[in-house]
Amino acid sequence: MNESNSPSGLPRRELPRRDLLRGAAATALGLSAATGAKQANAQSRSNLVSQENAKPGTRDWLLTKTRTVPGKVNVLPSGRSTWIEGYCSANSVRAGETLQVMVSTKPVSAFKLEIFRTGYYNGDGARLVRTYESLPGVVQPEPSIGENYIRECQWEPSVEFEIPDDWLSGVYLGKLTAEISGIQSYVIFIVRDDRPCDLLFQCSELTWTAYNRWPTDYCIYTKHEGRPSTTAPSGTVSFDRPYALFTHPVNKIEKSGGSGEYLPWEFPLAFWLEQHGYDVSYISNIDTHADPAGLLRTKGFISVGHDEYWTEDMYDNVMHARNEGVNLAFLSANAVLCVVPLHPSSSGRPYRTTRREGWFFPEQSEFGDRGRMESPYEKGFKPTLGRDGALLMGARTTPPVRGAGDWTCARPEHWLFEGTGMKKGDSVKGLIGWEWHGAPMMDLPGMQIVAEGETRINGKQPGHYTATIYDGPKGNIIFNAATIWWANGLSSPPGHATPVRHGVTQQGVDERVQRITHNLFRRIVGQKA
Repeated sequence: MNESNSPSGLPRRELPRRDLLRGAAATALGLSAATGAKQANAQSRSNLVSQENAKPGTRDWLLTKTRTVPGKVNVLPSGRSTWIEGYCSANSVRAGETLQVMVSTKPVSAFKLEIFRTGYYNGDGARLVRTYESLPGVVQPEPSIGENYIRECQWEPSVEFEIPDDWLSGVYLGKLTAEISGIQSYVIFIVRDDRPCDLLFQCSELTWTAYNRWPTDYCIYTKHEGRPSTTAPSGTVSFDRPYALFTHPVNKIEKSGGSGEYLPWEFPLAFWLEQHGYDVSYISNIDTHADPAGLLRTKGFISVGHDEYWTEDMYDNVMHARNEGVNLAFLSANAVLCVVPLHPSSSGRPYRTTRREGWFFPEQSEFGDRGRMESPYEKGFKPTLGRDGALLMGARTTPPVRGAGDWTCARPEHWLFEGTGMKKGDSVKGLIGWEWHGAPMMDLPGMQIVAEGETRINGKQPGHYTATIYDGPKGNIIFNAATIWWANGLSSPPGHATPVRHGVTQQGVDERVQRITHNLFRRIVGQKA
């Protein structure tokens, strides 16, 4: 294998493109039978996503009639849909495992459950894989307030089924439709596998559930009696409840109820990856926490969107993967910020409840008394000595935390920018936001700032973001895009809306963002940029 130095100082692996490595060509190149078999297997794996997306898609996965419960005065609404709502028994499931779907309908109504795998599918965004007609609906009980303010449902399953062997790893939406009212909402789950893959897409359900206000105002940020919303430990939240509409002020997508934060912030990346046939597999935060060996099966681990809440085991497992040569792509911001544990449900099922306990900050951080947060050693936050988000990502969340701005090229000679035509100072308008990373860890090996600039909140409270890349210990790379909105520069799937926040409007899909991401992923999977 020939290597030459790249502009970042990384060894550049000059490997032929996988789509040129077919059986006869491999023989012509004089490769050994073992090498040829390995390459053929890699080609077969890379074809899985393309083969799946060649199947007929549909836009019937989109919700067409929704209704939510109004909120109280001066309080964000929960976004709850009491007419039909549900949740799943697990965040991720493998083929052969059983998934239960718990559904409540009020008033009582029979309902339809249609299960879709999300992807590209010729631009339709999903494929119908199963339908259950006229399932009996019941009013399931609203849970009482439990220990540490938890609202944990213990609903009876409405349907359960075994995951078929031919369901490819992906993010699956269950579309619920009440027959009497026609009102709709989602349930969401991940089908995971254990196969080697080029890219591993991590969904951020710990953050989804942290912000989930169901049934009224019971998220991690809720102020309880004698406890401010920023106190640690926070109230406990459970995965055993429906995802209400994600009602953070940046979200104006009224037809995503039940899907957590997946549709606004994460799906545009999945849609784009599958459009271009990348060999991608999908996992949950829970898998990152509980299956460290599973991270070593990929060439590139991806954190996407709003990936704020991590366990200490997640941090340690991803750091170990980095040290073993796995590339990391943080196409996210506000990431690796808050420390949460994972606890069992009241019935003993593991990894079903969590609460906020600390921050991934060094003892002396940039926050102090500045910004909207205080020192992590005030208000009950426990230390996380040795675990700093910047040591993993290359940068971290800094004051004033929120803000928006343009993503501005700082190093046009870097291989990330090949084919973009970008010069120093050229910008992608509105790509930074609604939160971002700054404070680069400059003593990391090969650290380079590839984009940087100013953020503002409605023209005030300036901050400074930095997008970075540094060298892992085994020739791998770690990229930090420094924005929650990176995926919105890649695609705009059906039903997607480009957000407006902090007085900045995103311009949406941008060919330069697409090319930078291609350059990054092609380098990760071993192709030339």
